[in-house]
Amino acid sequence: MEFALGKKAEDVVLLDLRKVTTMADFFVICTGRSDVQVKAIADAVIDGAREEGIKAYHVEGMEGRTWVLVDFVDVVVHVFRPDTRAYYQLERLWRDAEVEEFDYEKD
Repeated sequence: MEFALGKKAEDVVLLDLRKVTTMADFFVICTGRSDVQVKAIADAVIDGAREEGIKAYHVEGMEGRTWVLVDFVDVVVHVFRPDTRAYYQLERLWRDAEVEEFDYEKD
């Protein structure tokens, strides 16, 4: 989350899926206000994880930049544009998961 928050990702939530599915342990869902910010957030997540020795298993959506998915197997990061996030409503789809919210420090 800190990598996404460092790029001022908004509405950052962590969904704990461990009691809901075996697909992944956690989803991180966040919003970027522009396609440039969506890419910057996704790049920060990928680069920050790599510096920690964690390689992304799969990345998709970098071309369209309305929904970038970064799959680390146990943790899947979803970076959305606001309208795309509202359309897919992953928090509602996975509403049985425990949710934790995070905010970036505004200057």
